[in-house]
Amino acid sequence: MTITRIMRFPYLEALRPRQWTKNLVVFAAPLFAYSININSLLGSLLAFALFCAASSGFYLINDIADVEADRRHPVKCNRPIAAGKVSIPAAIAMAAILLTGSIGIGLLRSPWLGITILGYALLQVAYNLRLKRTAILDVIAIASGFVLRAAAGAAATSIYLSPWFLLCTAMLALFLGVEKRKAELRLIAVKGGKTRAVLKRYSLPLLSRMESVITTGTIMTYALWSSGPAVSGATTPWMLVTLPFVLYGVFRYQLLSDPQEIERRSAGEHGAGGVTERPEEVLLKDRPILLTVLCWLLTVFAILALKQQGVIK
Repeated sequence: MTITRIMRFPYLEALRPRQWTKNLVVFAAPLFAYSININSLLGSLLAFALFCAASSGFYLINDIADVEADRRHPVKCNRPIAAGKVSIPAAIAMAAILLTGSIGIGLLRSPWLGITILGYALLQVAYNLRLKRTAILDVIAIASGFVLRAAAGAAATSIYLSPWFLLCTAMLALFLGVEKRKAELRLIAVKGGKTRAVLKRYSLPLLSRMESVITTGTIMTYALWSSGPAVSGATTPWMLVTLPFVLYGVFRYQLLSDPQEIERRSAGEHGAGGVTERPEEVLLKDRPILLTVLCWLLTVFAILALKQQGVIK
């Protein structure tokens, strides 16, 4: 059985496993502290699993709350709950088990890990009740979720993370949120269909101005972090070597969310069948971005390995 077919199993599909890539941020703590050992890996894996459980619990709750609207949506009508493949009582039971289990296990592992997951849960409650329908605050809430993921990785492994890295994580998440809103607006313009209420408060010119500020902040905070210990950043200033990969990745994603690029892809000029509105699918499907992430990771590991061997400082 292929991974794609497994993903189509209704109860697993309802958990939105493709969204779990967002939780990989929890591995930032051991990676950037170069504390890669069995304890840190197990701690990070636990934090990853708990955040996957918690986030899936809220995806279920969100789909239950929006079931009627999803049934009228041209794409979301295929979600398991909206399509009737997973019953609402079953979804409620799954969500309760996932959420209580993730918080409880987190507290047993580390009080700070449990508190971080609880904070994420409260953020998601606020997001689903109000923030997702409030312009600007919706993308800020999404960015806060990524910061909490990074903090959870640090709490699970008792590793210190630089404030610059946490700030860069927040800026990058804001960047992805704004780019997603741009893609959503353009897809609606190209393909038609109903839109969410919050999208009516956004416009492409507004999002372009926000993008300009956030892109600058993302690159500047990453550059400051990679400058090394002198600015309370990375453990070595050689991390500046990775800056070109970050620049290319940011600009590549901007290209993919550009209105004209979306029109070209929707018209089939690249044979892609239209660009996705979801950042996690761009990460999984776009080969240049995948190659950039791979090169970035290899470079980071090479720098940290050379530092550990005393070849560089």
